[in-house]
Amino acid sequence: MVIGGKSIQPGQRCYVDLPLPPLYTHTSVAMPVHVIHGKQPGPVLFVTAAIHGDEINGIEIIRRLLATKSLSRLAGTLIAVPVVNVYGFVSQSRYLPDRRDLNRSFPGSETGSMAARLANTLMSEIVAKCTHGIDLHTAAEGRANFPQIRVDLDSHPELLPLAEAFAPPILVDSTTRDGTLRGAAGNLPLLLYEAGEALRFDDLAIRAGLKGVLNVMRHLKMLPANKSGERRGKPWLANNSAWMRAPQSGILRSRIRLGGIVEEGGVLGYISDPFGESEQAVISDASGVLIGITKLPLVHEGEALYHVATTESTKSAARAVHDFHLEYEQPVMKRLKY
Repeated sequence: MVIGGKSIQPGQRCYVDLPLPPLYTHTSVAMPVHVIHGKQPGPVLFVTAAIHGDEINGIEIIRRLLATKSLSRLAGTLIAVPVVNVYGFVSQSRYLPDRRDLNRSFPGSETGSMAARLANTLMSEIVAKCTHGIDLHTAAEGRANFPQIRVDLDSHPELLPLAEAFAPPILVDSTTRDGTLRGAAGNLPLLLYEAGEALRFDDLAIRAGLKGVLNVMRHLKMLPANKSGERRGKPWLANNSAWMRAPQSGILRSRIRLGGIVEEGGVLGYISDPFGESEQAVISDASGVLIGITKLPLVHEGEALYHVATTESTKSAARAVHDFHLEYEQPVMKRLKY
């Protein structure tokens, strides 16, 4: 295994700095990469976080992953990149200094924009050397996402067992956007994990993400199976989703929590003008699960407020969400051991 010109031998664990374009202050910048090369052969899995520089939950997931004791028995190779967009992370921004979105710039090029060059570095030095990948994200600033895995099952039906192994409460079957890491990965099996909000640590989302990554590694036989043989709830598969938008401008008061079950025609919240002279309900035009929500109470007419993964019957969705909360909202002393 060679990354950044550095050779990592079987049984070796090392840290590699991938050089990136320096700042205009002549300050050096590097992408941190942690490589654990197992003694036994096996899959090569990359785990990336902070492609958007303000999405920091994934950084903590990777920190906890690298501290997991069972990695001493790793078969194959784990390549962890806790901060892909170093520039955005330093400035606490989603974007790069040129205001480009890195996750719309893949696969990139050696001679393109700053975003294109950074994307090319990740693709050539990391992704091209792997057999599987997991990309960790949160919602954009001012929004929050319920833990979910996004996959494009129309293009990659073979991803379903891998996504189910991660064991999120919800699988969202969504088409792949051009310019994303998921799109540039091509036929390489890649899971996209979404949970929490930007610039905030969400402990539930972090614990669920960590366990999900370890579940995938066990599924790929990179780690030994759990001796306890624990049973996991089956994720609910959503084939579509829709945003409910503000019918008027004003101050929003939500009446449903993230992960809540939504019924068509149900009230999601109320929008009032600042003086209380007018008020209008936000009505859902679909049934399903609330997988995304705005965290800002000040809204404009037409603004996306509630993201609903839709279904004709909410029974199986409610069961999956209930099982998830039952597993993760336990007393601290009863939390799962890794």
